[in-house]
Amino acid sequence: MRPCDLEKDREIVFHALPEGQAERALALLEGMEGLAAVAGRESNYLLVRYNVCEYTLEGLELALSNQGFHLDNSLLCKLKRALAYFCESVQRRNIAANEPDIKSQQAFVKVYERHLHGDRDETPEEWRDYK
Repeated sequence: MRPCDLEKDREIVFHALPEGQAERALALLEGMEGLAAVAGRESNYLLVRYNVCEYTLEGLELALSNQGFHLDNSLLCKLKRALAYFCESVQRRNIAANEPDIKSQQAFVKVYERHLHGDRDETPEEWRDYK
């Protein structure tokens, strides 16, 4: 497992008809920054690699569908796709939740500084050096 697993390797599976969809999609995706796309093991498969902070499988497939590409809608592909969409969505929300909120931290520091803590020594200064 890679650290944080932000780099994703995914398969985009196109419907068998019309033919050549994977090649046309590859030509579209090749120029995108931060995205690597290569032909898959079969003629209707496309392999993509991206950082989940920059792209999502759902976004890529939606963009391809909007351009007229037809994805494979078999039950297995739909399940894999839904699982990938969900996992990436949760991971992106978790990453956003872990970003430091500087204003909240600064407010907490100010409250902490003014709060009376139990770690103060109430002994008068002149008695502290007495032996």
